Amino acid sequence: MKNTKFRKRFYRDFVTARKLHQKRIILKQTDLQIMTDKPLDEPFTVEKIDNYRSEIEGYINRDSRLLVALKPIAVELNAPAIVRKMSEAAFLANVGPMAAVAGAVAEFLGRDLLKKGYKDVIVENGGDIFVKLRRPCKVGIYSGRSKVWNQFKLNIKPSDTPLGICTSSGTIGHSLSFGSADAVIILAKTAYLADAVATACANRVHSKKDLRLALDFAKSIKGVKAVVIIMKKDMISWGKIEFTK
Repeated sequence: MKNTKFRKRFYRDFVTARKLHQKRIILKQTDLQIMTDKPLDEPFTVEKIDNYRSEIEGYINRDSRLLVALKPIAVELNAPAIVRKMSEAAFLANVGPMAAVAGAVAEFLGRDLLKKGYKDVIVENGGDIFVKLRRPCKVGIYSGRSKVWNQFKLNIKPSDTPLGICTSSGTIGHSLSFGSADAVIILAKTAYLADAVATACANRVHSKKDLRLALDFAKSIKGVKAVVIIMKKDMISWGKIEFTK
């Protein structure tokens, strides 16, 4: 769950994407870094983002629980698709629907761009990522005080995409977290599922003894493909994942 306080997205200073066009799109509180194999159609992209924001805000106006709930809530059958997917992910992870909002916007926009004919698409929304690529890529790890792990990257193979890669932390950034993990990274079949599970998993980590319990929780959820949890000098991982420096 995000608040509206501005924080510089410093990690973007370290992003390099060979042969991909990069564009930053800001619309109100939504701040996206988008990488594509050909120049981005900005009017199309802004229209899609605005539509998704309007759908979410419109539903909140009808049911304010969507904004403030810290547990799953049922939504109307005729709710916008993005709201329904946020709710579905929230039920799987046992968190509030807004825990999945950043991943949902990244996922829905990324798939819109694929439908429009883009072949390589990365949409990053506050550290929550939708990726579909035809070539391998590396995703860096930032774990703040756990600097020993910042030199590592995740190898992402084209055959594993489309993929959601989302991070939650109790010590970094402006997301609401009830835990003390420096970084919980979830790879899942969708970005909204990865977002919700990352939040739920991070909430469970308060000390070293919680690492295994949090990992077991995350890997029990259908659709989760890999898990990385970092707390100070300790790291635990599971799933289809490959580390590199």
